[in-house]
Amino acid sequence: MSATGAQIGEWLGVPAPHTDAEVFALLQGRLELTAIDRLLHLGFERKEIDALILPLRTLQHRRTRGERLTVDESDRVLRLLGVLSLAEEVYSGRERALRWLRRANPRLDGHVPMMLLKTGVGCHMVEELLGQIDEGMVI
Repeated sequence: MSATGAQIGEWLGVPAPHTDAEVFALLQGRLELTAIDRLLHLGFERKEIDALILPLRTLQHRRTRGERLTVDESDRVLRLLGVLSLAEEVYSGRERALRWLRRANPRLDGHVPMMLLKTGVGCHMVEELLGQIDEGMVI
């Protein structure tokens, strides 16, 4: 997780998690709501965040109450950032990575990679495909 962890830490403005235990601790502490603002700054669209993390209305209620993301929402943020980091590495940049994540992929039975990130299994499928692309196994 080292390179990805460093990038995730930088993107979220938190100490970089280097081990699974540090990632787990970060999740248990629940991320600040500013993580959503940071996702928007990275190029994710509001509708993607609504679908993958939490709806805008819920976010607004949480902001007024000074709450944090839940553990599950924090996990989805980290999942999204981990895949973005991997896709940026494979596609040599954020714009190309986001374009790939937003396009239906026949290797994923026509699913849009980003929408598969809702679940751990879907995330694993996307990571596996990115690994295959990186190794030249898939064009």
